[in-house]
Amino acid sequence: MQELLDWMEYIEDNRQQKKVRHKLKDILVIVLFATLANADDWVEMALFADCYQDYLRKYIELKNGVPSHDTIRRVMGMIAPEILQQLYGKWQERLNQNDGELLKKIICIDGKTMRSSKRGEEKAAHIVSAWSKEDGFSLGQKAVEEKSNEITAIPELLDKIQIKGQIITIDAMGTQTAIAEKIREKRADYVLALKKNQSCFYEDVKEYFSNEEFIKAIRREGNYRRTYEKAHGQIEIREYYQTEDIDWLGQKKNWKGLKSIVMEKKSIQKDGEESEEYRYFISSLKTDIKEVSRAVRGHWSIESMHWHLDVTFKEDANTTIDKMAAQNLNIIRKWSLSILKPAELTRHKLSMKKKRFVISLRPIQFLEEILEA
Repeated sequence: MQELLDWMEYIEDNRQQKKVRHKLKDILVIVLFATLANADDWVEMALFADCYQDYLRKYIELKNGVPSHDTIRRVMGMIAPEILQQLYGKWQERLNQNDGELLKKIICIDGKTMRSSKRGEEKAAHIVSAWSKEDGFSLGQKAVEEKSNEITAIPELLDKIQIKGQIITIDAMGTQTAIAEKIREKRADYVLALKKNQSCFYEDVKEYFSNEEFIKAIRREGNYRRTYEKAHGQIEIREYYQTEDIDWLGQKKNWKGLKSIVMEKKSIQKDGEESEEYRYFISSLKTDIKEVSRAVRGHWSIESMHWHLDVTFKEDANTTIDKMAAQNLNIIRKWSLSILKPAELTRHKLSMKKKRFVISLRPIQFLEEILEA
């Protein structure tokens, strides 16, 4: 924890220093600790700081007492999100410094609209994130004005993060030739989803996998995998097929590094009924069904992260108007999620939402345990 506090000292503070009553570090510690302890808005954060100011003084100065909720909000709107992301990254590097590189990491890229940031005719903020599945950690993010701008934001985000040797997964919005080229230029691999917005490409791949003879050949060659999961009262069976037989594909030359196409067939059994879903992908990976199925299935981790932002941290209910402050809160929530995920607070297995509730009951005890571990 002390290392984190030391890093905070070097964050550039652009405020007029003569008028500063509360240090930037003090505000950041309050927001992070309060978020972990179940505070979801500025008022709750200020109340947390007021109730536990004696404990907070173990880490921060609070020279002029506890800042008001307006001060916390205003200061959080003045920090460059890139700086806060770097601080979050340093924390994660410290945790991962002894990790081996046994597997290629799955880096999932997807966007989320912060619906509550919309005011009148102004568009809601839309944040495109890069999420490391294995680390449970956001590598970076890029704010855009609307979902359609993801296409231009993704290459910029890829330029900001280290992806060499890893596997990038993106949904169909990001399945663009320029994005595939950017990934390969940075010496990473890709698994990109195909949907009907790539009409001819999608239909060609779909038709290929509908041929029973081709499916049988893929099975014989060992490029097939089947998984079985039981959860939420239903059974999910996933079947993965991968092939490098793509010389017939007219669009192949347009996609840098394209080596294979992939199909996932998901069968859902619930209450005696069964439904099927099919998804199709293009990839720079050669046939390795275990690796490609791990990438396809792994993309759910960023969707899960977005779900937690809304359900565990009530992001869509937060009415922060200042978009810079909203972006910074988004980073703090992702940071909190990374801290909460490995935390074992009781002998029972708890959801993230319940972990925050437990911390709120005895914040001093539990914050000490998870932050000083």
